[in-house]
Amino acid sequence: MRDIKTVLFDLDGTLLPMDYDLFVKMYFGAMAKHLAPHGYVPDDVIGAIWSGTKAMVMNDGTCTNYDAFWDKFCSIYGEKAKKDMPLFDEFYEKYFVKAKDSCSFNPKAKEAVDFIKSKGFRVALATNPIFPSSATGQRISWAGLTTDDFELFTTYENSHFCKPNPAYYQEVCDRLGVKPEECLMVGNDADEDTAAEKIGMKVFLVTDCLLNKNGRDLSSYPQGSFDDLMNYIAELVK
Repeated sequence: MRDIKTVLFDLDGTLLPMDYDLFVKMYFGAMAKHLAPHGYVPDDVIGAIWSGTKAMVMNDGTCTNYDAFWDKFCSIYGEKAKKDMPLFDEFYEKYFVKAKDSCSFNPKAKEAVDFIKSKGFRVALATNPIFPSSATGQRISWAGLTTDDFELFTTYENSHFCKPNPAYYQEVCDRLGVKPEECLMVGNDADEDTAAEKIGMKVFLVTDCLLNKNGRDLSSYPQGSFDDLMNYIAELVK
């Protein structure tokens, strides 16, 4: 009997191929342009967003990532930020799509998700929850999938931790009602996604857009393309 019952997928760089640096440039560029007419100096607001992102990454679970971000952002801009929150909602609804040009498309991503579900595995999306639900839903669609393809997808509204904090993975397990050792984390980041093994998950690395900024030896991890992943899953159910 197989040990793995649930497969968790990362999104950016895994199901959704992307040039991360270009994505950040296009994402922040579009946001700065949207906010500039409302009194936000581009370099300053981008710096504030990075500060809010750091607050989410450092979140100790005492609040949602949404609250961690906005508490920090509002500490910089005060009441103005609170009044202007609809501007951010408008950005994600209308202009976030401009960042799509930094991403490509791999039909094998949906094929792999569908194949894994057909083999009886539960599937969830364990993407780093630093984005609102609207932005996450759009990025899922760019990958050729829908939110309905996943039992759960993490966002800054519904999460209290970020990668690479192992508590993020534990929270996902708790919400799914599964044990870590029953999960396979499929990702592309040598630091953020392999952190899942610290609580007992197994890890498969998709190498199409592999990130390994610290030059770690990854030879001990099963890895490869989506075809390799499907072959790996097929071996689990034999």
